[in-house]
Order: sequence, then C-alpha cells, then structure tokens
Amino acid sequence: MAWERRAGAPPHLVPRCPARQTRAVTSAPDRAPTRAQTVRDRLVAEVELAGFRAHGLHVLVGDDVAEHRWSPDVRREVHSVAKAVCALAAGIAADEGRLSLDEPVAAWLSGAELGEGVDRVTLRHLLSMTSGVDLPWSPTLMTDWPDLALEFVSRPSRGRVFQYSNASTYTAMRVLATRVGDVVDFLRPRLLGPLGLGDVAWERCPLGFVTAGDGLALRTEEVARLGRLLRDGGARRGRRVVSEATAAAVHSGWVAAGTSPGYERYGLGAWSGPGSAWRLHGALGQLVLVVDDAVVTLTADDHERADAVAAAVVRELEALREGPSAVRADQR
Repeated sequence: MAWERRAGAPPHLVPRCPARQTRAVTSAPDRAPTRAQTVRDRLVAEVELAGFRAHGLHVLVGDDVAEHRWSPDVRREVHSVAKAVCALAAGIAADEGRLSLDEPVAAWLSGAELGEGVDRVTLRHLLSMTSGVDLPWSPTLMTDWPDLALEFVSRPSRGRVFQYSNASTYTAMRVLATRVGDVVDFLRPRLLGPLGLGDVAWERCPLGFVTAGDGLALRTEEVARLGRLLRDGGARRGRRVVSEATAAAVHSGWVAAGTSPGYERYGLGAWSGPGSAWRLHGALGQLVLVVDDAVVTLTADDHERADAVAAAVVRELEALREGPSAVRADQR
C-alpha cells in the first residue's frame, strides 16, 4: 500500500476494498428506538449511500449503545488512533510525578546529537506535532535509520511549527520509556487493563520499542471504549482510570495545524472538528467522533470517503440537540 498526503492534513493510506456484509441488532417493533439506535440507523444509511467501506459502527449516546457490522468483528490496525493512547500514557506518567510534559526531552535520550533548536523541544511539543522537526513518513520508517528517535532529534527544529509525523510520537514514547520502562507494561495496569484491553499487542520497532503512532489493533467496540473514557473525563463505570486533566488534554490546548477543513487544529492526539466535534482519526477511516454526550466510532478501510463520512456523522449528532426525531433539511 502507498501513502497519500493532502495539503494541511496527515498522511493516509490508500485503501483496499474488503469483503462486505451487513448486520445490525434492530429494536423490537413495538418499542420506540433509542437515540443511539436512531443515529445508528441514519448512519448506516449514510455509509451505504456513500459507498464507505466500513467494518463496524458503534454509537453511544448517553448510556445508550447501538452497533452495526459490515465485516467480521476482529481486531484491526487503528493507525493514528494510537496517538491518543500515547498521549494518555505520557499524561499518566506526569500525574505520577515521573516527568513533566513541559521539560526539554533531549537529556533523556543518551547519545543523542541534537539538531539546532531541539534542546528546547518538550514532550508536549512531540505529542502535539509542534517540535518543528521535519521527518516525513515512509513505509520503512522504522528501519530507515539505526535509531529513529536519534535521527529525529538530530534534525533541526524550525520552532513551534506544526509538522505531523509518526516519528514525533515514536520519539515521545522513547522518551517516556526512559522514565517508566516498557510502555505497554506501564499501561497494562493503569489504562489497558481497566479498559478490558490487557491482552492487546502493540507493534514493535527493530529495537523493541512500541511503534507508538500506529501498530495497535482493536475491535470497533474496543476503540469505542477509548472514546467513552475521553468523553467521560477519564472515568470508566464510575471508576477513575486517568485524571480528568490528562483525558481533557487529548482534545484541548489546540495548536494551529493547517487550513484544510477538519484539520485546522490539533491537540494531543485528537483533531478539532468537523463542526462542533472533536475526533480521533486514523488512516483508512478509523474514526472516533464526539459531540456533547454522543460518541460515534467507525472502523473502516477507506481513505477517500473518510472526511465526508465524518462530516455526515457530526451533522447527525448535532441534530440530536433538536431532539431524537429531528430531521435535517437535506433529508426532508
């Protein structure tokens, strides 16, 4: 597969077309559908009308859940959705006093030869893609250099300039590993286990570190657990998993990222938009979109239609503000 880059947006993979099937649990005919079921049914229609190659859909509105599947329910790569997990990992470590997101990171990478200006780059800069270091994605990113993190920090920084790069997140997790040890081992009792994801595997680079910005495989509903955790301020089923501040940091503190609609602002793993939403967005259409108390999660294998489908999801969720039976003008 090859990457394609659009102006002002992160790289996305060109999709393959999976075998499709459709399956949903429908409500009993004598029972009014819940808000989640109403949204699900409208989004299934939107997805199929658009020809979006979706695998699964999970809709959460309040505590109501509705789901739909087009392909078998198996774990698949979620691509850049993993960046939000990395941001949570760093936030958890900061909450435990192991590091500060605003300390310069250079001292934590032994043997590093620093490019100009890199001595001022912090962990927050790495996670928000504002290190100003340019190291583009390539299909052999993890093997192009003996040590990707050392290569990254050896390049000059242009200051607080947005530059979307998997190498930035990878370097952030290399820095984190100097303080917490193996990142997955650190997260298992603190985040993965409480989310019921204690058995997940994260792809590793040749040096044995997590690839960080991608390489995590989850089912649709498992991705939705992450979205719900963030919506609920770091709590799950009444239990505090991460601090409210750490959860909020993923989708706040926006930095200017570009001019393409939906890609103008970036947090620590999340994008602002479209509309009033914020979202996690992985290549090939892995989407977690949050509006008010609603979270819609889509897993897919479709690059070209992902942004249009994201916009359609947000229109449906914003319509909930007018009531569960609200109908958009273009549907009348």
